[in-house]
Amino acid sequence: MTSALIVIDVQNDFCPGGALAVSGGNDIVAGINALMDDFSTVILTQDWHPAGHSSFASSHPGQAPMDLITMPYGPQVLWPDHCVQGTVGAAFHPDLRTDGDLIIRKGYNPAIDSYSAFFENDQTTPTGLEGYLKSRGITRLTLVGLALDFCVNYSAVDAARLGFDVTVRADLTRAIDMNGSRDAALTAMQDAGARIAV
Repeated sequence: MTSALIVIDVQNDFCPGGALAVSGGNDIVAGINALMDDFSTVILTQDWHPAGHSSFASSHPGQAPMDLITMPYGPQVLWPDHCVQGTVGAAFHPDLRTDGDLIIRKGYNPAIDSYSAFFENDQTTPTGLEGYLKSRGITRLTLVGLALDFCVNYSAVDAARLGFDVTVRADLTRAIDMNGSRDAALTAMQDAGARIAV
């Protein structure tokens, strides 16, 4: 009862055909569904942006997707419009089991992006997930989902920093892999104390 599975952002826009598709993103769904049976607690996260979010390239005239800009909270990759609240793109992949205990929605503040399941990108504004887990006595987390080098990475690093025992199932994640970001994320997660399982 002290373990939980955290399923990160397995949404249509991050799967092939979506606005910010991660190569092979749909290939992990069946494995994640099967893994859910091994956990008494399953939590899903969902990117949930308002239209015109500040992390969208379309909100910054003259900028293009994947450009890097500086926001008040630090560097920000500009993304194609994705996971807009209430759209098909924001919905979970249709084959994903969603019968978990909790859904954490993130990225709904128009002024700040949120990769981590625990904090917005200012690294101080909490999502509430830490409190939920600790109030239930959950100390061990297994992370899966999309994308390995962004939301999974940030979630794993934050979870380890908060004192959780963290395992990332690399076989049940996929990466965007911008300029070596996959390998950098694996290193960052291990440096933070997370285990990488394959």
